[in-house]
Amino acid sequence: MKTIEKIGLWFAAAVLVSCSVQPAVQRAPASADRDRDLLGEFLQKLDTEPVPPVFQQPALPIAQTGFPGNPNVQAFIRYQQQYNGLDAAYLESFFSRAAYRPNIIDIMNRPGTARPWYEFQKGNAGSAKIQAGRRFYQNNRAAIDSAAARYGVPAAVITAIIGIETNYGSYMGNVRTGDALATLAFDYPRRAAFFQKELAEFLQLAREEQTDPFDFSGSYAGAVGMPQFMPSSIRKWAVDADGDGHRNIWRSVPDVAASVANYLKMHGWQNGGRMIVPVSVAETPQILAVIDEKTALSRSVRQLREMGVSPLQAVDDNEKAVLFRLETSPGRYDYYIGLNNFYAVWQYNHSRMYVTAVRDIANGIGADL
Repeated sequence: MKTIEKIGLWFAAAVLVSCSVQPAVQRAPASADRDRDLLGEFLQKLDTEPVPPVFQQPALPIAQTGFPGNPNVQAFIRYQQQYNGLDAAYLESFFSRAAYRPNIIDIMNRPGTARPWYEFQKGNAGSAKIQAGRRFYQNNRAAIDSAAARYGVPAAVITAIIGIETNYGSYMGNVRTGDALATLAFDYPRRAAFFQKELAEFLQLAREEQTDPFDFSGSYAGAVGMPQFMPSSIRKWAVDADGDGHRNIWRSVPDVAASVANYLKMHGWQNGGRMIVPVSVAETPQILAVIDEKTALSRSVRQLREMGVSPLQAVDDNEKAVLFRLETSPGRYDYYIGLNNFYAVWQYNHSRMYVTAVRDIANGIGADL
């Protein structure tokens, strides 16, 4: 993603797993700006990850050396051959065909623009998105209901995530995934460790699926398919629900729905729980400090009550919650607490506005969250 208020990458992850990959879908105009708008804090947590040995030497510009001639690329090849069992010839062939995409670096370095909720909501959870969600659900009800029953995640939530990620599969990205990940892995030092790991996952995935790496396409940040999984997320969470031997999150709605539901379940979704409860607060310095804290279920509802937070709907005092606010009109803020299932969706995309949009779409389709 990868909050939406800062900068982001459009994260979530998937790679097609059949011998023929769905043709690239054309993106809407200004798609890069939309991608940035739909991610957020996701990469911030990666700053503390150890840097792989390949990046202990100074980075050399790919534009100067090309991929095959770059010492860091050659170190990556040796590392992947030794530790992940990837064939050197396979890796050499990949890098000889990879195209350097400097425009991706330009997008990544472009300053993010913060949008208030009342603007974000219109484009991402407005009436058009909800109506489209209702149609998508009705057209794919059997597959989505099956995933909902299997994993205990509401069908409306599964549908909402597909809707906010790719407008129900109508635009999934048209950047070759191999080009995007190779460019970011070796010409974006600030996140090089993360993108090297995703590139390694991607190459392993393509080999497992016996698919040409350059048949995959998606967002400029390497996220693919209807749910916009990154390669590592595909290998961990994607599901072959239709039983054809592939996790086809481009074209198989059963696979897409099950993969989204499995991701949420494995990240803590609890069947029957609410996501968001409106609250009233006194805007004290303590309350404002809590709102600015990192998103986490670190306090109980009882503890928040003791600080002056009053839920406007019934909620158990023992539930864990995160306090946040949204600018619902210019200069006006409404306050909420996000509960366990709020946090489960936040794991999918580290943005409070993203999670609220998912809740609003789901409620518009028929949920009560």
